[in-house]
Amino acid sequence: MTNNVLIDGELGSPLFIFAHGAGANIEHDFMRDVALGLAEKGIRVVRFNFPYMVKRNEDGKRRPPDRAPKLLEAFEQIIEQYADKPVVIGGKSMGGRMASLLSENSQVAGIACLGFPFHPPGKPEKFKGEHLANLNKPTLILQGERDTFGKREEFAHFELSKNVQVEFIADGDHSFKPRKSSGHTEAGNIAAAVDALSYFIFSVYTNNTQEA
Repeated sequence: MTNNVLIDGELGSPLFIFAHGAGANIEHDFMRDVALGLAEKGIRVVRFNFPYMVKRNEDGKRRPPDRAPKLLEAFEQIIEQYADKPVVIGGKSMGGRMASLLSENSQVAGIACLGFPFHPPGKPEKFKGEHLANLNKPTLILQGERDTFGKREEFAHFELSKNVQVEFIADGDHSFKPRKSSGHTEAGNIAAAVDALSYFIFSVYTNNTQEA
């Protein structure tokens, strides 16, 4: 039986609520490595499974993601349960996109998207990032340079709010994995992502504390 909520890091540390992508649950290597990396940096991480993934864990049957309203409702329930003050939320791919749709939530202080799914691979006309032009909260997008859901060279055409900062992961794909010929490593890229993410989370919490 898979746990549907996993928590890493010390109580009282800055909190990051971390949602999974469409195809893999919270125990996937990427989710685990990022969460444990952040915990080592002094951040408390709550990972949770969306309802369709909870069902998959119960019966083993693969099923598509829930529709956005149900995903967002589940995300907000986790925020309500675990956040006693404004919190940074985010996720891998679909999870990050859902987080970016919750910027109006009063408990959301910042948003982090790891591999934002701007469009399905090979279908740039099916763009899913229009709302990023109007985000009113500090937002970090960590994107692999070769991500087929939105490559580095495509960003020149993306309209992003001034509150959105983008950092590219060297030669990374949608999960930040580089080609061997690049001279970069998957572990190194995950570490770089954790460094950028932890810096962002701490900065959001520091600014939020000063403004409170």
